[in-house]
Amino acid sequence: MRDPRDRRLSRIAGPSSLVLFGVTGDLARKKLMPAVYDLANRGLLPPSFALVGFARRQWENEDFAAEVLESVKQHCRTPFDQRVWDQLSLGIRFVQGEFDDDEAFERLKATIEELDRERGTRGNHAFYLSIPPKAFELVCTQLSKHGLAQAEPGTWRRVVIEKPFGHDLESARALNDIVESVFPPDSVFRIDHYLGKETVQNILALRFANQLFEPIWNANYVDHVQITMAEDIGTGGRAGYYDGVGAARDVIQNHLLQLLALTAMEEPISFNAEDLRAEKEKVLAAVKLPDDLSTHSARGQFSGGLQGGEEVLGYLEEEGIPADSTTETFAAIRVDINTRRWAGAPFYLRTGKRLGRRVTEIAVVFKKAPNLLFRENGDEDFGQNAVVIRVQPDEGATIRFGSKVPGTQMEVRDVSMDFGYGHSFTESSPEAYERLILDVLLGEPPLFPRHQEVELSWKILDPFEEYWASLEEQPEPYAPGSWGPSSADELLARDGRTWRRP
Repeated sequence: MRDPRDRRLSRIAGPSSLVLFGVTGDLARKKLMPAVYDLANRGLLPPSFALVGFARRQWENEDFAAEVLESVKQHCRTPFDQRVWDQLSLGIRFVQGEFDDDEAFERLKATIEELDRERGTRGNHAFYLSIPPKAFELVCTQLSKHGLAQAEPGTWRRVVIEKPFGHDLESARALNDIVESVFPPDSVFRIDHYLGKETVQNILALRFANQLFEPIWNANYVDHVQITMAEDIGTGGRAGYYDGVGAARDVIQNHLLQLLALTAMEEPISFNAEDLRAEKEKVLAAVKLPDDLSTHSARGQFSGGLQGGEEVLGYLEEEGIPADSTTETFAAIRVDINTRRWAGAPFYLRTGKRLGRRVTEIAVVFKKAPNLLFRENGDEDFGQNAVVIRVQPDEGATIRFGSKVPGTQMEVRDVSMDFGYGHSFTESSPEAYERLILDVLLGEPPLFPRHQEVELSWKILDPFEEYWASLEEQPEPYAPGSWGPSSADELLARDGRTWRRP
């Protein structure tokens, strides 16, 4: 059943269509098409909404509709409702063709014009490029050439781009020039699905809606910050994409630096896109790299062995990976933020595959309290307070603090106070792509990075990538199920710190 509160708490998209390029890929099948259905099931899409697929397959409209239905039934978040599907399926269309096929784009243009006349989409169309970045230029050129990117007065055309946004600063700038030569900047939506997650947005609520945290959210009280995204799987069949990209480009440049910006930014004057971006860009522009990248970065490659009682292959043994690949599956870096708020409190970012468990979290670790009153307790009895924001898989937050152990002696031990979304709210959190697709259709871009943020992120990561490329040795091997190579532990040990065990 649809929750009537969805209509009350969310804006409903207007007449429009979503054109999906790359409909046969995993992203479209497992995320995008189910998200469209879930939005419809929540009453957030209008009856005039249409979904158009573009691919090489020799499909008719009915064939594509059957593919969407199978995807929805396997992966939708909300209960399947035949009435919702019947309404949604009326607007499903398919266009067969290659990206360089002019006739196919003319058929796409005719399909969109037919939807405007018969479905009432009113000239409003979003083009979702769920395709390899090397195809962006060709598709954008075709959209412009065939008059699909130009909006008539009172209508809109938008383009949605999936990461990666280039592979370094130079390629990111070239990609931006291509896309923004066809679509105006405010019509370009760069998707980072992490920014659609409920807990990521809750960072802003946690910080700015609570007097409890904001006064101590600075280097006067914070010792350091750790941001971790760990996966317990290998490349998962993405060898063709992953090799040559690696953990740092795949995760640090976008996901983790966005989390850093949200954690470290100053309070924006509003939640509109320009104000949020301005504060995030200030943080990224203030990032200072270590003088010695060799001692403040680490990279590794998982080896084969036992993980969770099962024998798993090493990275170099996975199908499609060259035996001499130097692509890292683990990366960790230290950066500092040269602002009055954060000077002296470093940020440590790490990501990897085949680690101990799947988890993404931000740990704000505070300085130790002075051991004055409890002199009989050794320093080892006093841990460091921490606020840990869990992004996945169990969204929520944990506060770690010291408490007296029951008994006659004054013994202090660390304890945790935990908040979980699933326990505290009856409302279920929408999937990230639901929020992001709806924002695209509404034209609300606060969660989407502009090209300035993308370029600033590459300016941070490129020096690390250039340093690693200069090394002759392979990335350091680490055991599956561990928390990375020993060099990652040494990175923090040099600063007198240790990684938090999630």
